[in-house]
Amino acid sequence: MAAGQPGLVKFLFCLATLSILLAQVNAEKSLSQLKLNSHILQNSIIKEINENPNAGWQAAMNPRFSNFTVGQFKHLLGVKPTPHGELTQVPIKTHPKSLKLPEKFDARTAWSQCSTIGRILDQGHCGSCWAFGAVESLSDRFCIHFGMNISLSVNDLLACCGFMCGAGCNGGYPMFAWRYFMHHGVVTEECYPYFDDIGCSHPGCEPEYPTPKCVRKCVNGNQMWRSSKHYSVSAYRVDSDPYNIMAEIYKNGPVEVSFTVYEDFAHYKSGVYKHVTGDVLGGHAVKLIGWGTTDDGEDYWLIANQWNRSWGDDGYFKIRRGTNECGIEGDVVTGLPSTKNLVRKVVSVDDSGDASL
Repeated sequence: MAAGQPGLVKFLFCLATLSILLAQVNAEKSLSQLKLNSHILQNSIIKEINENPNAGWQAAMNPRFSNFTVGQFKHLLGVKPTPHGELTQVPIKTHPKSLKLPEKFDARTAWSQCSTIGRILDQGHCGSCWAFGAVESLSDRFCIHFGMNISLSVNDLLACCGFMCGAGCNGGYPMFAWRYFMHHGVVTEECYPYFDDIGCSHPGCEPEYPTPKCVRKCVNGNQMWRSSKHYSVSAYRVDSDPYNIMAEIYKNGPVEVSFTVYEDFAHYKSGVYKHVTGDVLGGHAVKLIGWGTTDDGEDYWLIANQWNRSWGDDGYFKIRRGTNECGIEGDVVTGLPSTKNLVRKVVSVDDSGDASL
């Protein structure tokens, strides 16, 4: 018995060590769940941002997320990383450096006749940002290239693209959204709405955030699904050099961009955002509409979000330009509108067509 005691002691020591490790793992799991159930908006984060002279932006308790938990906010961040094998097959667009670009540009004023550019929408509780960024940008480009003020349907893309685009309200791939436009087109918002007269009517506006079912039928019986389709002629990435991104917007209109979101971003109110504090929560897609430089010399991108006007700077935000802040310059996708299926005759453009000012 005495001879076996050292082995027994060693066994009990290992057992105790294992119990401690398991307790630590369980504690981390509990802490993680506790974090997800906590409020996304925190006074401590606002204080840290607003008292930091180098932050460059101001934080606030945005009403949009006053009742959101970290988990609910995280669900809005619906960008899934595009598989590397797929990325290698996507064309990358560059622009000749000979084009002289303005120091400041805002697509809302450059194409003031296009009402869609200045719309701020609301994705509700659905992780549909990947669909919003794509549909909004294509809507703008139909106006810029063809003079058509139309709003295209997020629901069509969200519900009907299926596994090709990802998982609907549980996230998707921005590039595959643009491929859907090429091969299947997208109907108008009037045909298949996400919104009603008082705001968000989509099922994803409810906290359960289900993905809508694809019905392939216009809500207005006088409209035909197939004839309501609008297509793109291309789907491509834009080279991450800020010049190429600016040239693309200047010549062809707003683009869809994705970036990494941290906890502090939920608190953005004004100024030029850069990550200061908080954990990483996911990837978000938005519409990039311009650029500029502050009086203090900070270069920025101007972006329209889809969290309604009660968030941020009337629904918009600025983020640091030229440093790939949160990956904002590394994942820019877009495409050009097609004349296919259009009712009225328009001037045709090919894959290299521009809408230069």
